[in-house]
Amino acid sequence: MITRKQLLALVAITLMWGFNWPMMKYSLRELSPLYFRALTMTAGATWLYLFYRSRGVRMLPQGDEWGTVVKLGLPNMLGWHTAAILGVKELASGRAAILGFTMPIWTVLIGTLFLGEKLTVRIAVAVVAVACAIGLLISHEVGTLAGRPVGIAWMELAALAWAIGTILIRRTRITLPVETLTVWMMVLTCLCLWTLAFVLEPWPSWQFSGAMWGSLVYGAFVNYGFSQIIWFGMARNLPPATSAMSIMAVPLVGTLGATFIVGEWPHWEDYVAMLCVMVAIAAVLLPARPSNATNPTV
Repeated sequence: MITRKQLLALVAITLMWGFNWPMMKYSLRELSPLYFRALTMTAGATWLYLFYRSRGVRMLPQGDEWGTVVKLGLPNMLGWHTAAILGVKELASGRAAILGFTMPIWTVLIGTLFLGEKLTVRIAVAVVAVACAIGLLISHEVGTLAGRPVGIAWMELAALAWAIGTILIRRTRITLPVETLTVWMMVLTCLCLWTLAFVLEPWPSWQFSGAMWGSLVYGAFVNYGFSQIIWFGMARNLPPATSAMSIMAVPLVGTLGATFIVGEWPHWEDYVAMLCVMVAIAAVLLPARPSNATNPTV
């Protein structure tokens, strides 16, 4: 049974992660995507490191643990965050959120196709629902004069990277505290992002508007800071169905929040695609009800 404290924390996380999508889009008005990601992640990682170190968490990997940080950091941090911000650059932020949160479906699909996991009715429903969502958004992007279908490719690449990272985490013996693992994955990703940004993007002027600085603070200390701290504090004891509902709500918050933050008005395709993705997430993450029937569990 979820407690009131957990419920409030879960609502806070869902809002933080949801509103982060239009906040990212807002930031890209004045800062290129790779420099934005490098700057906010560096500030967030620094703050998380100091926060957890002050609470006595072991913050330095040892020996083979560095290999674990690199192996898990490549898809979970570098792959996801790089491809996602490039997708947000090309797409409406709500649309990017919808596509990004197809990641749980990619996880189960990879497990079924390549790792011998059982194909169930739930997985089939999820795949069909996601295919419908992607098809709807592709059709709108291609049919719009200013459409950017390449953004859809970036977001699905991001979701795929996250899915691969999730599978690797499940199959890796992790001896580091999860807080330490996350911080060092962020640190190594920051080094890569700064390098990529320096090579591929023009050097920023760093003369931003007040609203832009506020958006950067949000990205660094809310998205990478407070939300991570809250999540680490409650994730271990959170019922699977509850966390699934939170994941389902993030693209909804992102799509609706984009209307007020960056003036993006969703089209009917966005709403239907969002519903399809929510159905798919529910199919793969919500636990099945106990049954005495002889039919296989789906």
